[in-house]
Amino acid sequence: MIDPHAPAPPGTPPPWGAPAPLPVRPGTGRFLVLVCVFVCAACGLVYELELVALASYLIGDSVTQASVVLSVMVFAMGVGSLAAKRLRWHAAAGFAAVEAALALVGGCSAMALYAVFAWTGGWGGLWAVGPRCLLVAFSLAIGLLIGAEVPLLMELIQRIRRQDAGGAVADLFAADYVGALVGGLAFPFLLLPFLGQLTGTLLTGTVNVVAGGALVLGLFRRDLSCRARCTLLVVNLVVLGILGSAAALVGDFERAARHAVYGADVRVALQTGVQEIVLTGGTHGRPLDLFLDGRLRVGGRDERRYHEALVHPAMTGPHARVLILGGGDGMAAREVLRHTGVDRVDIVELDAGLVRLARHDPALATLNGHVYDDPHVHVFPTDAFHWLREAPRAGHSGYDVVIADLPDPGITASTKLYSQEFYGLARRALAPGGRLVVHAGPVQARPRAFWTVAATMRAAGLATTAYRVLGQDAGFTPGPDRSAGESRAPHDWGFILAAAGSRGPPLRLPADGPRLRTLTQEALRRDVLPAPAAGLPPSTLVHPRY
Repeated sequence: MIDPHAPAPPGTPPPWGAPAPLPVRPGTGRFLVLVCVFVCAACGLVYELELVALASYLIGDSVTQASVVLSVMVFAMGVGSLAAKRLRWHAAAGFAAVEAALALVGGCSAMALYAVFAWTGGWGGLWAVGPRCLLVAFSLAIGLLIGAEVPLLMELIQRIRRQDAGGAVADLFAADYVGALVGGLAFPFLLLPFLGQLTGTLLTGTVNVVAGGALVLGLFRRDLSCRARCTLLVVNLVVLGILGSAAALVGDFERAARHAVYGADVRVALQTGVQEIVLTGGTHGRPLDLFLDGRLRVGGRDERRYHEALVHPAMTGPHARVLILGGGDGMAAREVLRHTGVDRVDIVELDAGLVRLARHDPALATLNGHVYDDPHVHVFPTDAFHWLREAPRAGHSGYDVVIADLPDPGITASTKLYSQEFYGLARRALAPGGRLVVHAGPVQARPRAFWTVAATMRAAGLATTAYRVLGQDAGFTPGPDRSAGESRAPHDWGFILAAAGSRGPPLRLPADGPRLRTLTQEALRRDVLPAPAAGLPPSTLVHPRY
């Protein structure tokens, strides 16, 4: 609750009292406080971005998670600013305590969230929302502590040299906003690629506690008693010890958590500039599983069922030129190259690291049939949407078959790849009589998302035929919202085959095609899905509906 204030009588001394006795000149002291404001603002924004990034990866739907984190944190900052009024008479000690707590809570937040997800994410039941609750708790705690910083720093800067309120606020917020800019740029361009989320957050906490402790013990030590200085020093050393120990154990922690998530058979784990890639199995007769950002992308037990259903119905008809959007693992290209008469296969895959792994990892290369050694295959490491926009100028058009082997709709990062604009570009890339096939996610678990894809394709001028195939239970939640527990619906994959015109293309297998292991014409005929009676609005770039 905001305290009412009556106007102060003329001549009333300000609440901060006389200027503080400093070991440096006042101008230097003000500069050091503003440097601390800069550092604290940078650290605070790193904590915010870390929570958003980790929540998007662990829980899914980056728009929702970003909204939850930022709104809760901003609200908590307001509450923290009000609460800090009670500490203004002991601003130096209060600021040091806030920084030590913020360094510990913020620095360890990534590890704690990852640990809860890894070891308790599969519990289900009431704990299905556990990671979300912990995310909100950390957002609240960090927001409260960040909000308490500015009022206390305002008291400290006025303790050095009295200044009108407007000028002090201008100086303080200038340093704060510049620090936020530096923190916001440092997170994606320095901390995340070079240190990773866990080590980067722990380093941020270390910087936070060192900056706060150095300012108070170095500049305002005369405001503290000897006992308070010793206590502050011990607390800061303990916090540094905890953060340092956690940093030293990050490697072991990540391996243990990865095994808890993926099982003990993790063989490859790497972070590219786009996503985390994990390979399990693939040796000694064990099936190979490929995970991208924690989601099962290729399941060795039934990947042929998926890729045969995705590729071969679309290959009925001319198929000399084939475009694959996504599919960097090479499995879709493997199925395409089983057909005779294929002259060129273009693969547009954003993650060049995935392509390198699919080319050089012995187990993965064996599974995809060493397609990247085939001279018919050409790889374009870029975003599929951008590539389709530039395709006519670059001479890439007239494809007989376009295969969209992309992540499920509903994952925010892939929303534009299921938009009306995207399908309009894909239609432009088709040759007359060409076919487009899209992996549209599970039908029974997420029917609305699946049929929204179909409605969006129709809005782009394509006639559609929907079908699905059943798969084995992978034992791992593959959808974009893994924390909610696995669906009880049968595990399936939904596909939509489309072509320009008024009638959907017939769903059949090529008469002269290769012999398939999992798919027959009779089964494919049974897998056709009737469109629902109620139409759904299409998804666009400005109004995504997944």
